[in-house]
Amino acid sequence: MSRRSGILEFAVLGLLRESPMHGYELRKRLNTSLGVFRAFSYGTLYPCLKTLVANGWLTEESGGTSEDALAAPLAGRRAKIVYRLTAQGKEHFEELLSQTGPDAYEDEHFAARFAFFGQTSRDVRMRVLEGRRSRLEERLEKMRASLARTRERLDDYTLELQRHGMESVEREVRWLNELIESERAGRDVRGPAADGSTHHSTSGETGGLPRHRDSTRPDPSDDTTA
Repeated sequence: MSRRSGILEFAVLGLLRESPMHGYELRKRLNTSLGVFRAFSYGTLYPCLKTLVANGWLTEESGGTSEDALAAPLAGRRAKIVYRLTAQGKEHFEELLSQTGPDAYEDEHFAARFAFFGQTSRDVRMRVLEGRRSRLEERLEKMRASLARTRERLDDYTLELQRHGMESVEREVRWLNELIESERAGRDVRGPAADGSTHHSTSGETGGLPRHRDSTRPDPSDDTTA
């Protein structure tokens, strides 16, 4: 199984854990909610769904009312298939959520993992965030070393492009630092209360996203930030 197909299977299982969906609905959610899947087709999604059904992680059900199911063949249309997560599928997804190996830190996989942090335990979130930060710090060090070696041979535009890439990585590292700090503090910003104050929760699993003073927070699915 390729890394790309593994990420797609993970995302499909995660979305179906929230609620059953048919293929069109799934594709729409993958496109809008998970930026890493902005450009992919039904030709990619349906083989993935068939594989998950064959593995026993999903079931296929006819969607719509009984009248719709009867009307579809008469109109020459196929009835919509709704995909539902099985107990085995839920167990498999939870197992995937608990994994914190190197793949979890890579660009595309990290974006998908981050999208499901709300379903992930705090200790796993911390390991993934710290692993991602470490990976980007290594990347940043290599970029700086490469720029120092080649600066004199680059024209202004190539030099500016490399600087832009470094700034993007630096911005994501700062963002990760804020997330890690919030996870360690156990903050969960609930928003302003009626009196104008802000409620914070210190529960062990909720965690919390930091509030941002500007719009520089990177999109984890944006390849330019990694």
